[in-house]
Amino acid sequence: MARAPGAIRDAIVDHLSSVEGEVSVADINKAVVARLGAVSSSSVRSYLNNNVPDVFEKTGRGRYRLATAGGEGNVHRVRLEPSVTHEKATLYHANCFDWLAACEPNSIHAVVTDPPYGVIEYTEKEMAKLRNGKGGVWRMPPSFDGNRRAPLPRFTVLSEGDRTELYAFFKRLGGLLGRAVVPGGNIVVASNPLLSHLVAAAMEESGLEVRGYLSRLTMTMRGGDRPKNAHLEFDGVSVMPRSQWEPWVVLRCPLDGRVQDNLRKWKTGGFRRLSPQRPFGDVIRSNPTSKAERAIAPHPSLKPQDFLRQIVRASLPLGEGVVLDPFAGSGSTLAAANAVGYKSVGIEADAKFVRLAAEAIPKLELVRTIDPV
Repeated sequence: MARAPGAIRDAIVDHLSSVEGEVSVADINKAVVARLGAVSSSSVRSYLNNNVPDVFEKTGRGRYRLATAGGEGNVHRVRLEPSVTHEKATLYHANCFDWLAACEPNSIHAVVTDPPYGVIEYTEKEMAKLRNGKGGVWRMPPSFDGNRRAPLPRFTVLSEGDRTELYAFFKRLGGLLGRAVVPGGNIVVASNPLLSHLVAAAMEESGLEVRGYLSRLTMTMRGGDRPKNAHLEFDGVSVMPRSQWEPWVVLRCPLDGRVQDNLRKWKTGGFRRLSPQRPFGDVIRSNPTSKAERAIAPHPSLKPQDFLRQIVRASLPLGEGVVLDPFAGSGSTLAAANAVGYKSVGIEADAKFVRLAAEAIPKLELVRTIDPV
């Protein structure tokens, strides 16, 4: 019988939560087998190793415990000084899980972010392949009309273990965001058609409310390919439909009373209208990110300012509060917030992207776009 998604993860976490201190891999594996039946010890060991230090701490050879975040030393480390400040934007160089565990509860009013999916595609191994043009989890699209297309993560190569880790990643993220974001705060997360259901389910399990999806209508280079190594034999076949949209999962922290009560107390609980006559809609037409913006901020998953500004603006229903991007990358969300006049906070773990954001934010916020209203 097929095992439910996240079963191994839940068994490991439940066992470590029920004991104090460190536990050996052998004991963890016994607990997982007792709960689920036959499970490969390599799967358990791989899951533990791949989630250090975010979920687990390795205390010795073959010994682990649940990670402890939010202690006094951690607060000092992640909140010491912002790395970048520009106008209303502040960017911290930190692991977002550490930062969220240390920040003041109910200090954020909305989240707009494009996460690394389980950080698989941003590991040193996969980023090295990307830089060398070797592929791996990254798909290198062919040139089109003389233009070189940006690489895309190829999520069809993810294993069951990768998906288990992805689920745990987003469940933990949802729990920490639920602590940091005020009641009624919107949390809008970029995804893709293959994985959006896992993201929504994991974050809903953490206590957030799923409120639907935004559809970014844009032609991408994902999908539409003929069978690999048999494209001549099956010339009339596409393995997957060519993707012409990008789903963004829309979640909300549970309300404090009615929507009107929440709006009065927390300034959150809905989306800002485009105008008195036009509500914010869930379908947004968007061109691919322009060459000019990519030249300013050469990040693998850079989203265009015309699209980001619409989402960021709508995320604060009364135009008041702080917008967070916990995976800030080159700072494009923070630039969008500056462009619409909002205060924003970004977290980025990669020092190279922090340095890039310092230069990119002031330039991206000046990019001219068409007013959606």
